[in-house]
Amino acid sequence: MASAFGERIRISVFGESHGGGIGVVVDGLPAGAAVSEEELLQFLARRKPGDSPFSTPRKETDLPTFLSGLVNGRTTGTPLCATIANADTCSGDYGALRDLPRPSHADYTAFVKWHGQADMRGGGHFSGRLTAPLCVAGGIALQILKQRGIHIGAHLQSVGNAQDLPFPMYPSAEILLAPSKKAFPVCDDAAAEAMQQEILAAAKEQDSVGGTIECMAIGLPAGLGDPMFDGMENRIAKAVFGIPAIKGLEFGSGFACASMRGSVCNDPFCINTDGRIMTETNHSGGIQGGITNGMPLRFRVAIKPTPSIGCPQKTVSLSKGTEETLVIQGRHDPCIAHRAVPVIEAVTALVLLDCLCEAE
Repeated sequence: MASAFGERIRISVFGESHGGGIGVVVDGLPAGAAVSEEELLQFLARRKPGDSPFSTPRKETDLPTFLSGLVNGRTTGTPLCATIANADTCSGDYGALRDLPRPSHADYTAFVKWHGQADMRGGGHFSGRLTAPLCVAGGIALQILKQRGIHIGAHLQSVGNAQDLPFPMYPSAEILLAPSKKAFPVCDDAAAEAMQQEILAAAKEQDSVGGTIECMAIGLPAGLGDPMFDGMENRIAKAVFGIPAIKGLEFGSGFACASMRGSVCNDPFCINTDGRIMTETNHSGGIQGGITNGMPLRFRVAIKPTPSIGCPQKTVSLSKGTEETLVIQGRHDPCIAHRAVPVIEAVTALVLLDCLCEAE
């Protein structure tokens, strides 16, 4: 089994939630790219739970140790390897789950695939903990893309029934990156308060709630990607669905296109004031035929509620073959959507940098 993706730039993530550590290996990064440690740590801090009632109380520093590929703040061109130590683990909370798989978690499928040998403490290799090293690689990719005039930003578009304002069709870099500078990654601060109330209400009932994230990339040239099976949508989808809890993905107007007529859904071509070919609308999300068309790349993802909840749930005993009732112990996020915002940015950056390197 290899938890890897990418063509010219190959990313491989390793480790388990309660093992000694987690990490990432990145092959193919261009040599000589400047990497700011301060900027990278700021990016990684956005994924950490922090001291809030909206996230798990697990405390990890998430400080990466670079074993190779980065010297004096620049990439060397050789494989980059970074590790992150696991420190705040409470593995005893997961002892009963070896026999009682959690509903809608990977406990049962991992048990079947690996005959009960997988380390599933804290979710094991399936845990959201594995997004930390993914953000190390993606945080570096974001810096390299920024040096090339490409910016990626995301925001929490909804939690439960609370909705944020969408990004404009042509956001500036300042508007696109504004949510990343906030404690809660939204465009409209009033939406943040409503979302937090949704999370607190779910947590009070020992339950959880899901959400959606909107992501955009600006500054991309036209012509990146390929038709059919190596299209830009395909590559982003493969990386995005590697993030735990992602259950839906749409580009541009997505599923809303199904209720439109072609005269509405089509994106008419035009010439902008700089003489560039653009489109008047962006229902395609900046991708046509699997290839970027020069418009902002836009997509949304749906994130399910955290499956580990304190409410009693039905499950089965794997050893006895009987139906049982499970009440999950341990530390869990009542909502993971807000912490997933930088993770979406990270995997998007890795895919886009990979495509750019292929085109060079």
